[in-house]
Formats: sequence, structure tokens, C-alpha cells
Amino acid sequence: MPKIVDHEQYRKELLDKCFDLFAQKGYGSITMRQIAEGLGVSTGTLYHYFSSKQALFEQLAQEICEQDLSTALAELEGAQTLQESMEALGRYLVKNEDYFIKWTYIWIDFCQHKDSTEMLKNSIFKRTNQRYQEAIFDLFGIQDSVVASFILSFVDGLILEKLWGNETIDFIEQCALLGKILTVYLPQHTVVSRSKTAFISGLES
Repeated sequence: MPKIVDHEQYRKELLDKCFDLFAQKGYGSITMRQIAEGLGVSTGTLYHYFSSKQALFEQLAQEICEQDLSTALAELEGAQTLQESMEALGRYLVKNEDYFIKWTYIWIDFCQHKDSTEMLKNSIFKRTNQRYQEAIFDLFGIQDSVVASFILSFVDGLILEKLWGNETIDFIEQCALLGKILTVYLPQHTVVSRSKTAFISGLES
């Protein structure tokens, strides 16, 4: 009896393994043939699931986005206030520091090989960025899009500083400080636990 292959699950398994390949060689340097070799599959199999290296990277970005949101939810579970949630965010960044530094490096390398106008128009990257912003709305109980964008930029900045080798950056201290600032700026949003139900529903849909 022929083996039944769950193509969606297999696609995700390939994407998971691609992360380390991009981290080791960089987006610009690695070829589809090298990716196939690293995955232990034929180039034909790889092209069956991904039409190009960029298509593969775009799907990887989508998959990582969903994984990030799922793990962030688990880390922030139980936080009752904005301050508690920001401190939990700091712990989440500490636990996953190596991963975030690698992913940031991969993104920087990818952007170096793409036109900025093309990046801005890419619907997949727009959608993943929107998902991250929606997560800020739901996890932190913040409905101000400017503040949500600021939090995302703040986190990106901390990771970049770590990537540059800034040893003075402490994720927990920085996130706790931001929590204090936002609690004063947005006092009506200090209770966030009610918003997590909507976020869980979004992940499951």
C-alpha cells in the first residue's frame, strides 16, 4: 500500500529545516540546489513545494510569524496587567535570544538583495506585519496602531543592538521600563487579560 504523505505537514517540516540553512549561509549566498542538498531532498521535490527561493522565504516568514505568536502567547499567559505582560515579553526575548538574532540576520541579508519598493509592495510581508500588530492589540490590550507599531519597532531595535554586539542591553530591564512608560501613557489599557481570548481564536482560525 503506498505511503500517504501529508503534504502540508511535510512542507512545514522543510520550512523548519530551511531556517538553519539560511542562518548558516545567508539568503543571498545559498541556492535552491544547496537548500535541497541541505534538506536531503531532490531539487525537483523542493521546487514542487516552493516555486523559487523567494517563494520559499516568503512562506518561511509566514510560518515563523505564526510560531512566534503562539510561543509569545504561552509566555504571556497569566499576565494581568500591561506591566506584567511587558515583563513577560522581556523573559520571552531572553529565552529566545539566539533565535531572534539569527532571524534578524536572515532578514537583513534578504533585504540587501531586494529593492525597497518591492519589499513595501509585497503582500505576504504586509500580512505578516499586520499579524504582529494585531498580536500587540490583543496580547497587550492596546488599540492604538501608532503605539503598537512603536512596540514592534522597540523590540526590533533591542534585537538589532544585540546583533551589533551591544552587551549593555538587558531585555527584561528594557521591557519593564517600557511597561512603566506605557502604563502612564495608556492608563486605561493596563488590564490585558480580556484580550487574549480573541488572540487565541485568531491563531486557531
